[in-house]
Amino acid sequence: MTDPILETRGISKNFGALVASKDITLDLRRGEIHALIGPNGAGKSTLIQQIAGALRPDGGRIMLSGEDVTPLGTAARARKGMGRTFQISSLAMEYTVLQNALLGALGQRGDVFRFFRPVARDAQLREAAETALARVGLSDMHHMRTAELSHGQRRQLEVAVALTLQPRVFLMDEPMAGLGTEGTTQMVGFLDGLRAEAPILLIEHDMDAVFALADRISVLVYGEVIATGTAAEIRANPRVREAYLGEEAAI
Repeated sequence: MTDPILETRGISKNFGALVASKDITLDLRRGEIHALIGPNGAGKSTLIQQIAGALRPDGGRIMLSGEDVTPLGTAARARKGMGRTFQISSLAMEYTVLQNALLGALGQRGDVFRFFRPVARDAQLREAAETALARVGLSDMHHMRTAELSHGQRRQLEVAVALTLQPRVFLMDEPMAGLGTEGTTQMVGFLDGLRAEAPILLIEHDMDAVFALADRISVLVYGEVIATGTAAEIRANPRVREAYLGEEAAI
């Protein structure tokens, strides 16, 4: 078994009397998709925020390739290789598709304010942005305003921005949200290939997508991981069925 690229070790987070994360320990290994599922309000997005650096845990540690990154903020973690997509789009809607991708590439350098100076002559930056857009199928939309993209295309652009960071890991919060059947099928195929480049910690409510993609699944309920296993193990787990999946998952 290879050493994990990403680990949470005993992560805990409270908001007053509300326990959002309770001693959460999980890991992400090279080449895998590890899905995090659970009912609304289970603490999934709160955990992702802690891993990404947007929230500081009350206890525990976050390790990236063996390095303790718990004290670091989001920008520093991104530069160390955490690529994130969001449940709610964080794209700059008035910027073009290419400009959004360039922002990601500049962020990887730790120099986002350089965006407001001419970058068209920076061949390295432009190549990184254009390569990422090509990877997600947006090569023909460089000059479109992001606000004019469909919901599915915005999801693709978010992944492209994450790709410009040259990530060691991807943190993906509901990448299939709002996609139709065709868009979901395309995204599943894309993520299936993407795991070879960097492993993915995936939050997703589409159980068909989760069971098709995930090498391992962790189930979060009331801020606590109640089970981790393969898709078959999670489907068959009576505690998981009772808490989240329902009896039909055993069929």
